[in-house]
Amino acid sequence: MTTLDDLLERIRTRVDHPATVAELQQALRIPRDQRPAFQRRLKAFVASGAMVRIRGNRYGLPDKMNLVVGRVQTNPRGFGFVTPEVATGADGDIYIAGANLNQAMHGDRVVARLERRGQGGRAEGRIVRILERRAATLVGRYDTDESGLGFVVPFDRRIIMDVHIPAKEHGTAKRGDIVVVELTRWPTATRNPIGRVTEVLGDRDAPGVDIEIILRKHGIPDEHGAGAVREAEQLGAEVRDRDRRGRTDFRALTTVTIDGETARDFDDAITLERLPNGHYWLGVHIADVSHYVRPGSELDREARERGTSVYFPERAVHMFPSALSTGLCSLNPHVDRLVQSCLMEVTDRGKVVRHELHDGIIRSDARMTYTEVSAIVAERDAATREQYAELVPLFELMHDLFEVLARRRRRRGSIDFDLKEPEIVLDDAGLVAAITAAERHVAHRIIEEFMLLANEVVAEHLDSAEMPALYRVHDPPDLTKVAEFEEFITTLGYSLAAPEGRVTPKHFQRLVERIRGTPEEKPIAFLMLRTMQKARYDPTCIGHFGLAASSYTHFTSPIRRYPDLVVHRALRRMRSGKLPVAKRRELCEALPELATGTSELERRAVEAERELMQWKKVRFMADKVGDEFEGYIIGVTSFGLFVELVEHFVEGLVHISSMADDYYRFVEREHVLFGEATGKTYRLGDRVQVQVVRVDSERCQVDLGLVEILEAVRASERNRGARRSRVKPKAETRGPRPTRERRPSRPRRRR
Repeated sequence: MTTLDDLLERIRTRVDHPATVAELQQALRIPRDQRPAFQRRLKAFVASGAMVRIRGNRYGLPDKMNLVVGRVQTNPRGFGFVTPEVATGADGDIYIAGANLNQAMHGDRVVARLERRGQGGRAEGRIVRILERRAATLVGRYDTDESGLGFVVPFDRRIIMDVHIPAKEHGTAKRGDIVVVELTRWPTATRNPIGRVTEVLGDRDAPGVDIEIILRKHGIPDEHGAGAVREAEQLGAEVRDRDRRGRTDFRALTTVTIDGETARDFDDAITLERLPNGHYWLGVHIADVSHYVRPGSELDREARERGTSVYFPERAVHMFPSALSTGLCSLNPHVDRLVQSCLMEVTDRGKVVRHELHDGIIRSDARMTYTEVSAIVAERDAATREQYAELVPLFELMHDLFEVLARRRRRRGSIDFDLKEPEIVLDDAGLVAAITAAERHVAHRIIEEFMLLANEVVAEHLDSAEMPALYRVHDPPDLTKVAEFEEFITTLGYSLAAPEGRVTPKHFQRLVERIRGTPEEKPIAFLMLRTMQKARYDPTCIGHFGLAASSYTHFTSPIRRYPDLVVHRALRRMRSGKLPVAKRRELCEALPELATGTSELERRAVEAERELMQWKKVRFMADKVGDEFEGYIIGVTSFGLFVELVEHFVEGLVHISSMADDYYRFVEREHVLFGEATGKTYRLGDRVQVQVVRVDSERCQVDLGLVEILEAVRASERNRGARRSRVKPKAETRGPRPTRERRPSRPRRRR
């Protein structure tokens, strides 16, 4: 049978109407023995949004029927947007008015019909079918009305309907409790959804409840199932003799892992030596999870449902049970461990001239931390160098190769943001005591560079062999967004200096280098990121724009990312011999849905991590109402300014209503608020002095005021004899600085 793309094109050219399976098989002349496979491909088309199943069990092409398939994102104000799963003729998302949501809830997978173009050419539509509900449970606050009728207000404000709770279905919940609700009836045109309380989480401000809320809100499973735990424990804690057979033995090589101080799972190890010809022989050894986790097992099923591990300040929610993630598949020192190894011969210009891929076995010689390695190669700390004297030459060689590879990536134009990221500091009670800039040592960059290279080499290897696998892809940015970005940065004296319609990663990287260390660096970088597409998983190797890489995949962390496990399995199939035609066809049919699903699960994890961080930031600011801080403007909208505080990395909103000294006009193209009478301008990137006016824990928002405007308004009120603002600066006294409690080590950034 032909490829999926070829089959879709045949349907497009030979079938001129929505057709049943039998009609499609007849029109396409599908042989009887291939019909089961054809029907599986139809399901794959529907899963990916390439085709739509409509009434009468007929299958049609969405664009032929003015239909799109996608997820609906609702807004607390009652309307929504559908994000198409495949490219359409519409620009961006499809606007859905509240009356046209058709009982769809936030996150549902839907079919929407394009109906017209609104103002500015925006596509507008109507939801005509709900294909898949996002979840049958949600988390919210239990309450009752005057008559005693119970209801739950969803914690996710994008779910715009309360859930009615019948009598005797509220369990032990009391007014104000945060609860988990199972929906027993979906909403209709005239009635809200109905549900029953299945779990009471308690007070939202109690320690640990915030994580429980976020996990349930996003549908992230916490505890592992009994079957998966049992399978992990049955594998044992040591490598068995039979598992060593047929593997390349790397135990004689000096091998190290380099991770954070509090890391408990070590999924990558490094070997490195100089060859007689002067080249580097780099080995990246990754825990061989695929040897232990077989397709269809309970461990595999759970990992696929999770898609990725999730990392919170207090703890991590792992993709695999701890018996595997911190045990048998953790490359602990001085014990044998199974690995998949990528060895690369690298020239002094950073070019890989030879590579080998092995099922291997290693024995790590040392568990090193980023701090220790940085002390050796960057700070040249005498005590640390003496402590690890035998390994110092290895780390210095690593540093040399890192500089070679970093220069190579810069030459080709790989975009390398190096923005400071916030780190939560906890006190003894587990509460947020401070928010500081996370330290990023040279050792982080060394390991990241080695992992990037291994990912590229593995991607090229799989692609050249036409082996079905998942790739990490990053599409070029939309040219309209690039033009808007260029128009803005010219107002600040910068330019991409790119020919029209031919922007490359190198143009962005040169701009990043020019703005580094300037006041405009972070705002421009944020806007640049919004100009870019989001990286995702795809069965086709189409390259990674941000890395300026023609081939890229995720190979280096199968213990915490399911797509990496898929890649490891593909490599094992290549080493085991020729892939049967039937198996190749089965993989090709399954990968599009797997790519879409794992991309969505990754976004879910990122949203959950970001939301919990924002929640903790807001709670941290609760006792700072009236305090003044320096910040810079990171967003300008018609309703105000988004400002990030320099000291705490906390984002707040200066609402336009608080800017009462003038009428301010929003100039969208320039990202500016312009005062009509005073001529004052507030522009993206400007440094401003702000005061914390209000902390709204319900909306998870910090409201700020511009100090110069607040003072001007107060002075005006005093002159009129009006009552002064109740918001006053606090005294400068502060207690002793909190001691730092280390948080679970975060993995390297996703790329």
